[in-house]
Amino acid sequence: MAMAGPAKSIAPYLKTTRLHAWLLIFLLCFVSYLLGTWQKAPASISVAKPCASSSLDFNLRHAGDDGTSSSKDVGTYPPCGVKYSEHTPCEDPKRANRFDKRRLIFRERHCPARNETLKCRIPAPPGYRNPFPWPASRDMAWYANVPHKELTVEKAVQNWIQFEGDRFRFPGGGTMFPNGADAYIDDIGKLIDLRNGSIRTAIDTGCGVASWGAYLLPRDILAMSFAPRDTHEAQVQFALERGVPAQIGVLASKRLPYPSRAFDMAHCSRCLIPWGLFAKSLCWKKFAEKDDIAIWQKPINHLHCKVNTEVAHTPPLCPSKNPDKAWYTRMETCLTPLPKVTDDQEISGGELANWPERLNAVPPRIGKGMLPGITAEMFLKETALWERRVSYYKTVNNQLGLAGRYRNLLDMNAYLGGFAAALIQDPVWVMNVVPVEAKVNTLGAIYERGLIGTYHSWCEAMSTYPRTYDLIHADSLFSLYQDRCELDDILLEMDRVLRPEGSFILRDDVDVLVKVKRIIDAMNYDSQIVDHEDGALVREKLLFAVKSYWTASAPPHNPHTS
Repeated sequence: MAMAGPAKSIAPYLKTTRLHAWLLIFLLCFVSYLLGTWQKAPASISVAKPCASSSLDFNLRHAGDDGTSSSKDVGTYPPCGVKYSEHTPCEDPKRANRFDKRRLIFRERHCPARNETLKCRIPAPPGYRNPFPWPASRDMAWYANVPHKELTVEKAVQNWIQFEGDRFRFPGGGTMFPNGADAYIDDIGKLIDLRNGSIRTAIDTGCGVASWGAYLLPRDILAMSFAPRDTHEAQVQFALERGVPAQIGVLASKRLPYPSRAFDMAHCSRCLIPWGLFAKSLCWKKFAEKDDIAIWQKPINHLHCKVNTEVAHTPPLCPSKNPDKAWYTRMETCLTPLPKVTDDQEISGGELANWPERLNAVPPRIGKGMLPGITAEMFLKETALWERRVSYYKTVNNQLGLAGRYRNLLDMNAYLGGFAAALIQDPVWVMNVVPVEAKVNTLGAIYERGLIGTYHSWCEAMSTYPRTYDLIHADSLFSLYQDRCELDDILLEMDRVLRPEGSFILRDDVDVLVKVKRIIDAMNYDSQIVDHEDGALVREKLLFAVKSYWTASAPPHNPHTS
């Protein structure tokens, strides 16, 4: 009781002190937020963390059992030599020569054994510069980024590519359209409707530098372009440098890594195939023809085709197997059957809405119950969830919302494509990857939304060149691959395909992200773990990181070789 009087006398002081402290904390948080908002330099991102979590030390809170950091277990990742600046591990030309030349099998994926993978960081070539922002990148690329002039000579009369000073220009030509892809596509558009939204996804076989796909983009048609590595030097690399979707790939003995019924249109320029006999055997019918352009149409179902093939005995319908399986899956000389229908007017697999309504309409694979455990209601909730998540991303990474900052995006564990769908109004494209280890094969539903993607196992390298992507997103990827392959091998592959000054957005359990952060910090990334959009009490956290700018050293100048 004797202390009651003094306690009352200092109470106003304590209240005032607390008030000043809270005002100071608020002011510091507000100033920090403003500084983050005003930061515009492309070399880094400003991470505006909620003030409530600004004092969290994730490394301290999630250290080893003895309270110490396990950073001693993190390896060192030195730069690789400059000879690896265009390294594509699963399409390495030297390894390819060991394989069968028949049917172009040697140009397929042939990955190194795990004990042969590089444990170093792939360098950008000397003089590398950030690509031109889209849409300027469609027509220009820096010579230093892809230092190959072979196509400027080999395809000079076909207008694929021209060399001018320190850059390349892409006039839009191709083997069968030397006057330009735009005019060529206009000619196609006179035969079929390219503007009503019924054609959204396309595939371009033997794409060259992907001018056909580049000039379809203004028509809201998204093309997946592919070509073998080095049939013509660096053609796919040029396509990606332009900001156009492309992969290294070849039609040989394995299925392409896409689901059945993925594309609305397929394009093959100068394929040297006798289409008249070949297309009819697939039950296609000629829809239109003019000059050098012939358009064949696939049937809406196989009711009549089944009768015809049984009579002609060629080609037979494939046995009842999973038509969406396409990861190291051998192609067979048979016709992949369309889903069963009850009458000859029914569209196998379900009718798709026209674009852009297709994006948020329930995909037929989900509506028909073809994806175990995924309902129409879940799809709609997932779409709304990713709208909210991407909105939150843009408040944390202030450059995600800047037009032109990013162009080529990779979603490493795409599920239903919600991340890509939420960015559809931005000038970007997203490669949606469904890992072959995923519980449910959802890639077909992603294509039914009018998006593109591929199958892949992240225990192997991707079929693309270094520096393909500006931003990489991964949701729960590392939890999926725990005990399947080495964490640092996945991160080194991510580093290989990410451009200098490119960004990661990773979401996973906090303990997993702390391990990831230690490794990428050893790779000289600027990284930060922040709270989930639902607050600090959620175990799932977000890791934002930026790759540092660095290149291989230029070779020493020898005046006698100049």
